Amino acid sequence: MSPTGGRAAGEVGADAERGAVTAELAVGLPAVVLALLLVLGVAAAGVGQLRCGQGARVGARVATLGEDDEAVRAAVRRVVGDEASITIDRDGSWVTVRVSTGLPVPVLDAAVTLDGAATGWREP
Repeated sequence: MSPTGGRAAGEVGADAERGAVTAELAVGLPAVVLALLLVLGVAAAGVGQLRCGQGARVGARVATLGEDDEAVRAAVRRVVGDEASITIDRDGSWVTVRVSTGLPVPVLDAAVTLDGAATGWREP
């Protein structure tokens, strides 16, 4: 009989490390999932912010063409969605359109406010 109990010399510590990879995965996987959710949340906020800015630009462009407030709101809602809050300020020859909307954060049971604004000169 061999001094290692019938095992080859290289297999002495193999039983001691059995399951170590599973334990490391169980500890590391939640961190990876959390990081992935964080990246997806930041991406969603970025897309929402871009939509608000684009909606404000579209609304300002429609307003500078002389359209009424309802046409401006319809154009903005087409880009941003029905949940958007839209403010239209007409000051002489200038028109400013502000768009804001909320992005829900389910984990925190809160919402992040996203907004955009654009100003244009009314065409004669």
